[in-house]
Amino acid sequence: MSEQQRPSPEQIMAGMRQAMGRVPSAIEKSVGADSELIHEHMRSRAFAMPANGALDDETRTLLYLAAALASSSHACVQAMADKIAQQKIPTDKVIETVRIARYAMATRVIGDAEPVFAMLGERATD
Repeated sequence: MSEQQRPSPEQIMAGMRQAMGRVPSAIEKSVGADSELIHEHMRSRAFAMPANGALDDETRTLLYLAAALASSSHACVQAMADKIAQQKIPTDKVIETVRIARYAMATRVIGDAEPVFAMLGERATD
């Protein structure tokens, strides 16, 4: 895509405002520091969520929320909260997504503790 054909950072942020109700502050600040970052961010978004992808927008938003929660990305959690409000995703689906992310993290703790459980198992046979 040539320079003249690609949208300006302002046009990209206008699209974000329409989709999420606001532009995440980190995105706004990044444009002031390096306007190329927003173009790379949008390229990555298109790679992760292609226009004719297999998942619908609601599912994508809920998956993104779960990943943001599991990775402790406050900015992404806030962005997905904004998007959930814009998309009017039902509360029960949002709560189930939060519970799934919480369960995944709890399972991670158990999995990470495997060496501790092994040591305790060995100790019990001593």
